[in-house]
Amino acid sequence: METIKKIYKKGYGPSSSHTMGPNYAAIEFKSRNPQASRFRVTLHGSLAATGKGHGTDKAIIRGLDPVEVDIIWKPDVVLPFHTNGMLFEALDETGAVTDSWTIYSVGGGELANETTHTDEIHIYPHSTITEILEFIEKEGLTFWEYVALYEDESIWDYLREMWESMRQTIVEGIREEGVLPGGLHLRRKARQYYVRASSYKESLQNRALVTAYALATSERNAVGGTIVTAPTCGSSGVLPAVLYHLLTKHDFTETNCLRAMATAGLFANVIKTNASISGAEVGCQGEVGSACVMAAVAACQLFGGSPQQIEYAAEMAMEHNLGLTCDPLCGLVQIPCIERNAIAALRALDINIYAMMSDGKHLISFDKVVRTMNLTGKDLPSLYKETSLGGLALPD
Repeated sequence: METIKKIYKKGYGPSSSHTMGPNYAAIEFKSRNPQASRFRVTLHGSLAATGKGHGTDKAIIRGLDPVEVDIIWKPDVVLPFHTNGMLFEALDETGAVTDSWTIYSVGGGELANETTHTDEIHIYPHSTITEILEFIEKEGLTFWEYVALYEDESIWDYLREMWESMRQTIVEGIREEGVLPGGLHLRRKARQYYVRASSYKESLQNRALVTAYALATSERNAVGGTIVTAPTCGSSGVLPAVLYHLLTKHDFTETNCLRAMATAGLFANVIKTNASISGAEVGCQGEVGSACVMAAVAACQLFGGSPQQIEYAAEMAMEHNLGLTCDPLCGLVQIPCIERNAIAALRALDINIYAMMSDGKHLISFDKVVRTMNLTGKDLPSLYKETSLGGLALPD
């Protein structure tokens, strides 16, 4: 597996696969063709189906600025490697194509095509949690110590930078009010939940605060603000909400937080390696489902869970998100995306309690449920994989 730094990326929302990835691709293609007179970009499959709502065209234009760009939308043409396909073409002053590049945005801001696997740098010798559990039990390690063993020392400064950005997004997000852009006329709710939390008894207050924190990040993402993928833009509100709440309500330190992020990143890495974190490929189970896993294992570790209990928390978090569809209204990362982040954050905390009350023994392994998620995603019709052609996205 590759470094967990690829799980946590700071960038602009609202979608890691539809906004962040295409922007990265545009910047790279422009660097290859600095003399181009004009660019032409053809978007395929899911990228074309929900690209306007996700701001894909704006992200590409921003990456190729100031050169003129023609964008062609082909939602009905799905290229074989991945549904988020892009064809970049550089044109000279006569309109002749001087260079072309087919690349895919595969989730979490990552780019790939048929040849990119040769560029991957694998630093972890194991690719499943079963293998990792066997290793750490033999060596007497925890999950975060396993991460520290194979990442270089810069991982902690990197995670600290990502955490500070997550924290700042929440702090600023709970102050903002108004209507989100895009046509759904959806009002921001983070501030409302944060203020109303003070009127509840402590147990309900805590849940209201977690909800407010998740909404704060998700609403920031919806307007194209700066967020950190965890593991995607569309699911970026779950892990920060849980961590911010636990750090402000308990005696956990920043070091505890960074170690929890390391473990959360490890589990997301396993999902990414053996299945997918792309909503366009496997539905929202790959995005919010994976984020719920990350938040559940982070909470379980913070509260002193054993490796077996942490693995159990991860298994439950993914198992109970199996089949979750990605069918956003109007192609916007708003409904059901924003609310879904808040619910997943609360679910992660409930899962932590369940896991901590157990001895960690259970019948279905995390690796099996990840394989099941991948198969379920493959079986989902394209209507439910970030195309806005079915499910909740259908008009009344």
